[in-house]
Amino acid sequence: MVFSLLQMPGFADKKSYVVYLGGHSPASVDPETVTETHYDFLGSFLGSRDDAHQAIFYSYTRHINGFAANLDDEVASEVASETPFSVLILSSNSIELMLSESNAGHPEVVSVFMNKGRNLHTTRSWEFLGLEQKGVVPSTSIWNTARYGEETIIGNLDTGAWPESKSFSDDGYGPIPSKWKGICQNHKDPLFHCNRKLIGGRYFNKGYAAAVGRKLNSSFDTPRDNDGHGTHTLSTAGGGNSGPADGTISNLAPWQITVGASTMDREFPSTVVLGNSRRYKGQSLSEKVLPHRKLLPLISAADAKAANASVETALLCQAGGIDPEKATGKVLVCLRGQNSRVDKGLQASLAGAVGMILANDILSGNEILADPHVLPATHINYTDGLAVFTYINSTKNPTAYITPVTTQIGTKPAPFMAAFSSKGPNTITPEILKPDITAPGVSVIAAFTEAAGPTNEDFDKRRVQFNSISGTSMSCPHVSGIVGLLKTLYPNWSPAAIKSAIMTTATTWDNLNEPILNASNIEAGPFSYGAGHVQPNLAMDPGLVYDLVTTDYLNFLCTLGYNETLISLFSEDPYKCPPTPIDLTSFNYPSITIPNLAGSITVTRTVKNVGSPGTYRAQLRRPMGISVYVKPRKLKFKKLGEEKTFSVTLKVKNAHAVKEYVFGKLIWYDNIHYVRSPIVVKAV
Repeated sequence: MVFSLLQMPGFADKKSYVVYLGGHSPASVDPETVTETHYDFLGSFLGSRDDAHQAIFYSYTRHINGFAANLDDEVASEVASETPFSVLILSSNSIELMLSESNAGHPEVVSVFMNKGRNLHTTRSWEFLGLEQKGVVPSTSIWNTARYGEETIIGNLDTGAWPESKSFSDDGYGPIPSKWKGICQNHKDPLFHCNRKLIGGRYFNKGYAAAVGRKLNSSFDTPRDNDGHGTHTLSTAGGGNSGPADGTISNLAPWQITVGASTMDREFPSTVVLGNSRRYKGQSLSEKVLPHRKLLPLISAADAKAANASVETALLCQAGGIDPEKATGKVLVCLRGQNSRVDKGLQASLAGAVGMILANDILSGNEILADPHVLPATHINYTDGLAVFTYINSTKNPTAYITPVTTQIGTKPAPFMAAFSSKGPNTITPEILKPDITAPGVSVIAAFTEAAGPTNEDFDKRRVQFNSISGTSMSCPHVSGIVGLLKTLYPNWSPAAIKSAIMTTATTWDNLNEPILNASNIEAGPFSYGAGHVQPNLAMDPGLVYDLVTTDYLNFLCTLGYNETLISLFSEDPYKCPPTPIDLTSFNYPSITIPNLAGSITVTRTVKNVGSPGTYRAQLRRPMGISVYVKPRKLKFKKLGEEKTFSVTLKVKNAHAVKEYVFGKLIWYDNIHYVRSPIVVKAV
């Protein structure tokens, strides 16, 4: 794998590329031999093995076969022309694989792609998920049943770890699992210590060095986390967010678990009190406080505009936008958007403001986040922001104060979807619903690096052991941790069975027993949360699962247009695609999605019994304007592991049916288990 890569356009003629050669043949088990074949292969394009040796900086010799190398665009294009796919270089920053056949295909080359940077998708949550109650782990908790994930190893590809964090203490841990074959790569950072909990760490920095075009200093030669993101995500699991527009979801493959982000029932309230006594609850993690209940002058950032700045720059509290003569000694109201929330507070502070009210724009709606601002500040929602701006514009001498931050548990409604959480539909294979699930991803507290401040900005010299961060990077490790627990409990379950258990036991209701909402207080749906909000304790006893095997995934690739030569590189043996491509609407996924329903369609699914013998009955919540029939309506299981297949027929009721996506649900129940699958349909 290639890790943490950043692209600097125009640095040099050579750029960093990854050449992927598929899997390893049974004979190529020796890593040194594999590396030699990489030198031979690239040398045939560069003119000599020595040149290839200089160009290749990573040789992938174990789980995948390939290498990373610094190449001219022309050479990369020449190597790419050897693949059965043609490759189009779009710009100095991107490369696109086109699904078109090439007669000159080299049997070894699967793909060539630019080595690009990846954006980081940036406690109480485990109690909110039901794993503990008031600090006590009940006997019914998956933590207890799965022995806290004993013998399960979690791998985290991120910015590293801060080993001194208390979250990585191995007090009470037994010996390292005998199956562990990794290393603790600390030869250049002897202070990076592994132990019986943090059992290993490696760093991969040559791709980054190739991108920036210079030798890196010693701070890069370590698995130590100087950013904080990796420490936070790893401690959550082991303890590019693009919403709210439709079709922004990424990581769309059916073998991946794609996780949305939602809130939990904990807030850090800090209230705005206006001179007219109106109060608006926001959230913050500001350490600094204003004088107790002292009303201070209040000003819109637009009214504090610097002479040479635009109104937009000022209102967004961007650098250079605020006039210190207008802002000094006042509470400044800034609008959310473009620059970071904490940077707005910094700009307000630099301009002499004593406090900041951060108001949401319309896209952010009701999503408010607790940030460690550098001055007394609070973040309020869109509606309350409008009220504050209205008060300012209608009052001769507006005033306000901000109350100190407190912690509030048991808030309602929770969860609701975060505005930043990316949404479906799936833009590659719309028959596969994405995301799959949602989990806590807002204001999640976990371990943090002490090499950076809590805002992760250069100006922040503060240091903390734990930090509150929001993002799908925070929700994903919650699910990763649950997967680890299920794998401990059921070591023979397939990844698909584990995913199914998580999805079919999820809930679409909040703690008010109302449908989960989005950040604009509108009912959310499967394109926001997939199957719903994860419920780990129910996932360990799902009753039935929708299982998949490797052949199913290979057939999926066949349907997408991958040829047999390419697909054989993913399988251990030569593989022949079925004569007729599979119908993706009948892919055995725990959800049913029909993106273009004209007339009627019948799809099939197969469920496996992973519980006690019993009889399951079908219950339907039909999408608006769509009739749904299940056959048979009853499934009787006599033994563990028994499988049953059923069909679902969906039909447009009339020609005037809604031409947008509509949603329903299929539930198989035996009065103990409720196996839920979302139904997503769009009529044409």
